[in-house]
Parts: sequence; C-alpha cells; structure tokens
Amino acid sequence: PHRQGATFNGLRVTPERFEAQLAFMKKEGWHFYTVSELWKQWDSLPEKSVAITFDDGYADNLHNALPLLEKYDAKATIYMVVDRHDRDWSTHKKAHHDSGELAREPKLTDEEMRVLVQSGRIEIASHTLTHINMATTTLDARRHELMQARELLAKECGVPVRSFAYPFGIFGDEDVQLVRECGYETAVTTIDGIDQREPKPDPCRLKRIKVSGKDNQLAFIMRMR
Repeated sequence: PHRQGATFNGLRVTPERFEAQLAFMKKEGWHFYTVSELWKQWDSLPEKSVAITFDDGYADNLHNALPLLEKYDAKATIYMVVDRHDRDWSTHKKAHHDSGELAREPKLTDEEMRVLVQSGRIEIASHTLTHINMATTTLDARRHELMQARELLAKECGVPVRSFAYPFGIFGDEDVQLVRECGYETAVTTIDGIDQREPKPDPCRLKRIKVSGKDNQLAFIMRMR
C-alpha cells in the first residue's frame, strides 16, 4: 500500500491495483512466464506473452503479490539484492536520496525467499550483492558482486540463478559482457519498450515496461498495448 508522504510511492503498486492488472491480463488471454522461461521459449511464444518482474526483494512480494499470482495462475521473477537488510541503496545513485525509506522497508528473509521458490510461481534472480552503481564501481568489484550474488542465491534457494537485473538500470557494453562471463543467460534493463521476436534481441539487454504505482487502470492498459 502507498504510504503518506513517502518519496517512493511510484514504486508501490497497491495490492488492489495489482489484482486489477492481473485480472485484466487473465481476461485478455495473456500467458505468464518467468524471465528465464520467456527467453527459453522465445521462438515459440504466444503473441500475448508477459514476464512480471519485481526488483530488490521486498517482503510484500511474498505477503501481497504471491497470493494474487496464485489466484490468477500467474508467475513472476524477483531480482534479489543479497545483502538487502537495513540498506538504503538509493544513495548509490543520488547522494541526496538519504531518507532511509528503503532501508526501513521490510525485505524478504532467506526463509521467505525459499517459500517463494517452493510456490513454483517465482524465479529468484540476481540484482548484485549490495545494489551497486555499475558506473562508479571498479571492474573487479562488479565481477565479485555478480559472481557472488549468483552463487549465494543459488545456494540459498537450491535452484540455478540464470537472470540478472542492472541496478538502477545503469550499465555499459562492458557490463553486458561481464554478465555473460559470470554465467547469466539473461539480463533486464530499465529501457522502456517491448523486444520483438525478430530480429532476436540481445538476451542481456532485455527491455521492460515500468508500471508505476501512480498508474490508474487505463494507464496500465495503455502500457500493455
């Protein structure tokens, strides 16, 4: 739910709005996939195919989102920050973002993350160890963040970690190559748009469509078009 006076309400899609969005997609015949499933089946996907993604690893992904995903027979991919507790990574992008709002937001515990995996509806994917800014981090540190995050999440969840999301959507050509070197099959950006089936896109530069917490249902429907 939105919080009065909060800076990041644009990132909060209320459970009521999320349910309306899922109900619309279900009614309109959309097919739900995790990001890894989407890429694996790219050449044979139905026309209306969608992968829902959540970034960072907030507890509401379990408590609010999962019951709705189950209700509408949908799936999602969650890009987890490994060291996510009591951390306000917004300052890594802009120093003045130091309200502590993100640090106070409840994050998923490791046990809750495993519950999500066991649901069969959630793919756990990587969002680095500490939500770094790729543009201001050394190559060696970036490699460490990507490799360790993938290994630790896989160990914690007991499943392979195949996908990655660039923190803040910040990345360059070197980072794309690094993602591949570290064993990821796909990576999602914050570049707004839809990847066409042909020509086949770079799987480590997949576009996404941001759904804002400030979008009403009509705005959501227009985005889905």
